[in-house]
Amino acid sequence: MPSDHTDKPAPRRGRPPRDSARPYAETRHALIQAGLEILTERGYSAVGIDPILRSVNVPKGSFYHYFKSKEAFGQALIEAYGEYFARKLDRFLLNTDVAPLQRLRNFIDDASQGMARHAFRRGCLVGNLGQEMSLLPESFREQLSGVFEDWQQRTARCLREAQQQNEVPADLNCEHLAAWFWIGWEGAVLRAKLEASTRPLEIFAEGFFLRLQA
Repeated sequence: MPSDHTDKPAPRRGRPPRDSARPYAETRHALIQAGLEILTERGYSAVGIDPILRSVNVPKGSFYHYFKSKEAFGQALIEAYGEYFARKLDRFLLNTDVAPLQRLRNFIDDASQGMARHAFRRGCLVGNLGQEMSLLPESFREQLSGVFEDWQQRTARCLREAQQQNEVPADLNCEHLAAWFWIGWEGAVLRAKLEASTRPLEIFAEGFFLRLQA
């Protein structure tokens, strides 16, 4: 039986922020955006909450007013990044004005330009966290896998369109190809950061598209 108090919001933990002029949702969003920017450059385990709070002028004691723990904050970051990147993929992979394989090439070119624009300091948040998994809360594992699975499904759909338009042989398994793409792409992004060069991304793309001609 439902409780008589289900219509009452649970009280938020932590000290209320001193800056009451900024709405709760706006501040929470600002914290997530700051976390995304910092954690695409640095590891989750190495980053404390303090630099994120300072970047949006939120007192340290107020953090738990917005997130119940650093783990919950990390979960919110994974969700936000996964949704952001899914929208980015859709912008390229659902563009029916462009042939399917060219859509994928355009995504790769845009990602390469983005890494160069940020001087190869930023990578993929999901990939970064995956490399740290042995040090992270176990709750992140399923969430990260789910994000990769979502990206793979979007990529597989584009590859199936390429099959329908005879750009990809009909006997190739698009789901396996999409998984291969993301496994290889994350490795290429890591190598690009290491070498401060887009060349690893180019080498991976060359090999992937060559495989599609088989």
